[in-house]
Amino acid sequence: MGLGAAESRGEGRRVIRMTRLDGTQFYVNAEFIQSVESTPDTHVVLLNGHSYVVRERDNEIVERILDYRRAAYGGGGSRAALHLLPTDED
Repeated sequence: MGLGAAESRGEGRRVIRMTRLDGTQFYVNAEFIQSVESTPDTHVVLLNGHSYVVRERDNEIVERILDYRRAAYGGGGSRAALHLLPTDED
């Protein structure tokens, strides 16, 4: 599992660690991430509408989400897939 995914104490839940521009770190449940975009700063938008600007690149956050899903769901099963949309850089 990547450095950005962490296991919370005692309960075994997995979350994604991110770093704000001021250097403080925080954790977000990967299930609540709606979108990740770099413009050029990386913006992470949650399902509840909250938005964060973070130091990590968009591809790092996506990789952490994928790491979380592999750990939580075993890389397969009936869970909806993560859909990656092409960007101007692709």
